[in-house]
Formats: sequence, C-alpha cells, structure tokens
Amino acid sequence: MEELMAGRISRLAAGLGAGAVLVSLAGCGGGKPVAAADRTGELTVWLTVDAQESWPDLVAEVNRRFRRTYPKIKVTVQYQQWTTKNQKIDAALAGRKVPDVIEMGNSETTNYIVNGAFTTIDPAKYDHSAQWLPALRDACRYEGKTYCVPYYVGARVGIYRTDLLARVGVAAAPRSYSELRADLDKLKAGFGAADRNFSALYMPGRYWYAAMAFVKDAGGEIAVQANGRWHGTLSSAKSVAGLTAWKDLLDAYYTGDRSKDNGDEPAVVGQGKVGMFYGNTWEAKAATDSRSGGDPALRGKFTTFAFPGPSGKLLPPFLGGSTLAVPAKSAQPDLAQDWIKLFTDRTSQRRLIAADTLPNNTVQLREVAAGGLNGPAARAAEHGWVTPPAPGWTAVEKSNVLPEMLQDIATGKQSVADAARAADRRIDAVINER
Repeated sequence: MEELMAGRISRLAAGLGAGAVLVSLAGCGGGKPVAAADRTGELTVWLTVDAQESWPDLVAEVNRRFRRTYPKIKVTVQYQQWTTKNQKIDAALAGRKVPDVIEMGNSETTNYIVNGAFTTIDPAKYDHSAQWLPALRDACRYEGKTYCVPYYVGARVGIYRTDLLARVGVAAAPRSYSELRADLDKLKAGFGAADRNFSALYMPGRYWYAAMAFVKDAGGEIAVQANGRWHGTLSSAKSVAGLTAWKDLLDAYYTGDRSKDNGDEPAVVGQGKVGMFYGNTWEAKAATDSRSGGDPALRGKFTTFAFPGPSGKLLPPFLGGSTLAVPAKSAQPDLAQDWIKLFTDRTSQRRLIAADTLPNNTVQLREVAAGGLNGPAARAAEHGWVTPPAPGWTAVEKSNVLPEMLQDIATGKQSVADAARAADRRIDAVINER
C-alpha cells in the first residue's frame, strides 16, 4: 500500500461448531475427514505494522475466535514493514515454506496474481462481498476469478486549518469547486501577501495521487486495456484536461518546491504555512504530532471535507488500502481462508471503523460517523479508484513515470500535452510485462 501510514474479515458459517465440523486434512489426498477441533499444525499470518500499531486488539480477538473452532492450530502473526515486505514475500514464495496469509497493498496485488502466486477464493463465503468497494474488489479479480479479499481502505479528502479560514471569514467547508477556489483566494489574500512562503493549498509537483484524481474527475484514465493489451492514455483529451486543471490549481495557490512529492506532508503542514491540503485523514493528526514533524500547538485546528472537483462532483480519490491473499503454496489454505473470513467480517470491520479506518464495503461506510474526521472520507470512498489492474503496473510505479511527468509539467519543463505523450510511451513499454 502507498503511504497510508506509508501508509494504515464473513464469520465462519453458522455450522462451524468447534467440536462438530468435519474438514478435510490439508495436503491429504482424499484421506479420512478430521474434526475441526482435532486439526493440528500452524498458521502463519503476515500483516503490516499498521495492524500492530493501530488495531492489535482486533488481531488478538480474531485469533481467539479462530481458536474456538481450531483449538489445536497455532496462529503466528508476524508484522512486516511496508518498505521491505515485498522483498520478503518474493523470497518466501520462491521457497517451500510460505506464510499462509499475506497482506498486500491493493496496487501490488495484480502482479502477484498474474504470476500465479495466490490461490483463488470464493467471494460468497465472505461478509458483504457483494458490496465490496468496487475499486478494491476489482484489484482482487483477474480473468473472472477472485484471488484476494479486501481488508480496509483509506480515501483522501480536503483538510484545512479552521482557525485560518475563520480569520478570513470562512465558517464552513467548501461544497463546490467554485467555493473551494473562493476560499483559497481568501487564504491567499489574507496570508500569502505577508508571507510569500505561505501556500493556500499544499500541492507539491510530484504528488501523483492528487493529480490523477483530477484526471479521473475529467473522465480520463491512466491506462486502458484494448485487444488484450494495456496502453497509456494520459495524452487523451480528457486526461489532458484533468492534468491542466490540476496544474492551474497548483499555479494559483502553491508556493513550495515543485520537484518534491507529498511524503513529508504532515511535517510541512505542521510548520504553519499551509491553509489547506489534500491528504489522508490520519495526516490531520500527524500534522499535530511532533513524532512526525508536526506541531502539537495545532491540535484541534484541522478539519476534513470531501474535496470537490472541477466536474461539479466530488473529486474521486485514489483508494489506498490492503487486501489479504492465500499463497498457492500454503499448506493450510482452507484454514487461511477461515482466518481471513473472521478478520474481514462485519464485526471486524466495525472494529476498524472505531480505529478511524474505513471498511471494505459500501454498507458499512454508512456506519462511519458523518461528523467525524473520517466522515468525508467515507463519502468520497464510494467514488474512489485504484491503479490499473495491469500485469506490469508495479513496473510503471517503480519507473516513476507519473511523478516525473508531473514534475516536468509543474516546473514548466514540458507542456501538459507533451509530458503526457512522453509518459504514455514509457507506460506502454512496461505495463504489459509480467
């Protein structure tokens, strides 16, 4: 998953009584069924540190629930760092002993799926699978089959300083793009004139999650599939229109370095020279936390809103989030899927909501408090998108095509149209690679 904290399961079927259920012994070629309570062995689960840091009680509770059915199965949860997770996964999958459950960033899954790393799952066995957020559901599907289960999601929103907006006479969040621009104009006039380092809107040049939201808002796409192959479409008329709208907003209200990304956004905002920014809801808190470079003096001075787009609709956000998959080499694939059922069921999703995280389905998005920090994100998430489910998308990201295109546009090195055409050529070169 991208930088959601660098980013932050259906109950077992009613008949799964601990002593009554008979299941096939994993790895056995048609042997005698074994009662669930008599199954033995170990189940290894790899989660990222988000679970360890933000909802360890949920992990512990799911393990307790799992043991009610499988008391002799030892569940070992190992926490992985986002920066090294995939290297460890690649090494494990190349060997014989693999974890049984793996957490993946949603934009990472396709490359593993097309290369046969994960086993298929039956969505009907999972709570609210018919209502999984489309962007996450589609990230788990390939050639008509499903290979993973959506876990949780995060959606970017507008975040602003309530004290600064109040000082320029704005009492409520903007509800339209014209209101947004008017509010930014007031911030710029009220604070930018006295401090040339003040940005009414923080929008660094390489911030591709933001820029691509404008592409989506204009009806454009990063890439599309035709005749079995993927092609970059950033140079289409609609995509160019979205990129142009993004650059116009940047030109009007951002005064910072156009050659950087948003990786240190909370720390920059915490310096007090930003009126509004576009980010994940957790960044509003991080901007007030000294551990992330924020300023504790700003606590209570940020609020969120669903960011309006130039189209007149909400700006469609990139949905950062995670999925859970079972490696094809797992020795206990049925147990792994049963654990995932519990970890993603409606009860567990409710626990994630309480931890200020968005659930994996549209039904429970309505359980997110509208007036809370995550309320606007829940509204925006229904319109969210993910990166193209192309075999070579990981290669596209690693080659930095999007950030480099945006830097060229933001700094004036190339026109929008020229930079987009060059990016399409680079995307076409790698996006179909497995």
